[in-house]
Amino acid sequence: MAGPMVIGGVEILPNTRQIVNIPVAPVYTQDSLSLNINVVRGKRPGPTLFVCAAIHGDEINGVEIIRRLLMSRMLDKLRGTLIAIPIVNVYGFVNQTRELPDGRDLNRSFPGSASGSLAARIAETFMSEIVAHCTHGIDLHTGARHRSNFPQIRANLLDPETLAMTNAFGAPIAINARIRDGSLRQAAAEKGVPVLLYESCEALRFDEIYIRAGVKGILNVMRHIGMLRKSRGKTKPPMISEKTAWVRAPDSGVLRVLVSLGELVEEGQVIGIIADPLGTQEVAVVADQTGIVIGRTNLPLAYEGDALFHIAQVSSENDWKLEAFTEIYAPESESPLEVALEPAIAL
Repeated sequence: MAGPMVIGGVEILPNTRQIVNIPVAPVYTQDSLSLNINVVRGKRPGPTLFVCAAIHGDEINGVEIIRRLLMSRMLDKLRGTLIAIPIVNVYGFVNQTRELPDGRDLNRSFPGSASGSLAARIAETFMSEIVAHCTHGIDLHTGARHRSNFPQIRANLLDPETLAMTNAFGAPIAINARIRDGSLRQAAAEKGVPVLLYESCEALRFDEIYIRAGVKGILNVMRHIGMLRKSRGKTKPPMISEKTAWVRAPDSGVLRVLVSLGELVEEGQVIGIIADPLGTQEVAVVADQTGIVIGRTNLPLAYEGDALFHIAQVSSENDWKLEAFTEIYAPESESPLEVALEPAIAL
């Protein structure tokens, strides 16, 4: 039997579920905001996984992914411990902003400092109260405002355990992404905790298909590391990309998008048109490499040089069908109410 776990001064015993509120620095009015953590402990010992979202306060798609994960009946058979933090940047979430009130990016402030800035203090609290207990982690993100990301994993794929988690997750594509200085991934890796970063959707938006893919991916990882009973089905490994690049606007004007997010495009293919509002000229936006559109602007207004389409190079041998991915995760019902009342995805 595993022993008690202490987070935020609260003792959590095996086979229990506990919500822990850790106060962080107060706002100007001296009212405190808290880092709210849901800790689910299984009866039997096993790995400890953290899943977090909204490190950037306006990236809310992951908040819904975690909410549904916590509703899953599969957690009744959990081994080990799940530490879920739906909203890390509480300040940004409340104000619908990416950064903290001091203008800092929390995901460039790790491992933090107990005597530093607001961002540094939150980062230090996260490391000492959460990461210090964990064996694995999953960090949920989205694109920025007016930019959507297709479901993808970004991780250090040179690390065998991280690669195995990536293959288990089952996202369509995985980017072998370098670790950024000051990021949660970097700080956790230095503590020996492998972390996957799941990107999907746009800031301040939900996407039902991407949410469902995220929940299933986390459950797949939990099966892989021994927290849940393994499934009989096999997860298809992702397409691996070693290089991504943005296609930028060749001119200023009004953008018409000709390809979907997640679509396979060929080098030389016209993927958009930029026209002037008076209708006197049009300029083609051309893909400069073959790959998958993993990111795209949603704003139809562009200045010359703006990043429009993010393309990840993949092997031409991949048999990729965007429609097949969409069909797998599309809700069975078209009724918004029935979709909302579905159990936490019986996937």
